Amino acid sequence: MKLEGTGVKMSFSKDVKEELSQQISSARHCRIAELSAILSMIGRLVQGGGKHKSSNYLKLQTESLDVARKYFTLIRKTFNINMEISIRFHPKQKKTQFYNLIIKDIRGINKILQATKLSNESIPGGELARPDHIIVERSCCKRAFIRGAFLASGSMSNPKKAYHLEFVFADEEKAAQLRDVIQAFNIDAKIIMRKKNYVVYIKEGSQIVDLLNVMEAHVALMNLENVRILKEMRNSINRQVNCEAANINKTVTAASKQIEDILYIRDTMGFHDLSEGLEEIAKLRIEHPEASLKELGAMLISPIGKSGVNHRLRKLSMIAEQIREHKEENNHDH
Repeated sequence: MKLEGTGVKMSFSKDVKEELSQQISSARHCRIAELSAILSMIGRLVQGGGKHKSSNYLKLQTESLDVARKYFTLIRKTFNINMEISIRFHPKQKKTQFYNLIIKDIRGINKILQATKLSNESIPGGELARPDHIIVERSCCKRAFIRGAFLASGSMSNPKKAYHLEFVFADEEKAAQLRDVIQAFNIDAKIIMRKKNYVVYIKEGSQIVDLLNVMEAHVALMNLENVRILKEMRNSINRQVNCEAANINKTVTAASKQIEDILYIRDTMGFHDLSEGLEEIAKLRIEHPEASLKELGAMLISPIGKSGVNHRLRKLSMIAEQIREHKEENNHDH
């Protein structure tokens, strides 16, 4: 079953893997922890016949050159064991390449499996069982283990579209082990079932940043933070624009009602019976339909505040209402 590279490979995922593949820990125990994660996720122990199991071999197959490179470097640097490397093309998708890395040296295989705390008894299909928890006792080894897991079975959405990072497993125990290791860093990793796989996922932008930091993918972290800042700014500007638009709409709606009432007064009884203050504000409102109450107040000969202007305009609306009612009564009488 193909676990590595689920769905469309986003370039962001590829960038993270490329960065992680170039990091080689100076501590042997961390290199072993990382190798343990890679092997338990995409390694296969192929059992051969014969008394001495001399035809057994340890195989890793991946579509990712980054994973192949990291695996090769970790094996050579930590165990100094030779391996065969071959490149195969997918029988149906000719553009897809598989990198096969095979170790046939039985003593070498036992040495690797012992160090990585992986049982030399494979589960059906040649898959290796999950490693012993002792492999991730140290905090630095936990980091290395997550790094290896991401290289082998992780992917990440393009953060411009969505925040989502996940690891895909065929085995529930392995998924639970990785979730627990991630949660040790106070990152809220969860497991869901997707088809027949167990998916360990993180959806929160800030938590993905924390995980990239844990894996020491600092370049990817900076790139993600830049995307997040831009997104946040854009959202903030949109909120502001929407808020201002709503306020403008409110102002325009209120102003058009006020103007309607003032014109009604002008066309029925005229302004001459109005007090000086009401007449002044009535004329200003018609002349400056877009002005706010504060701006109208400042235009008066004796400036007044917003609430003073509001009071006068409401008075004008009441006068207009009284004229309408009076007119209606007269119509009924006739």
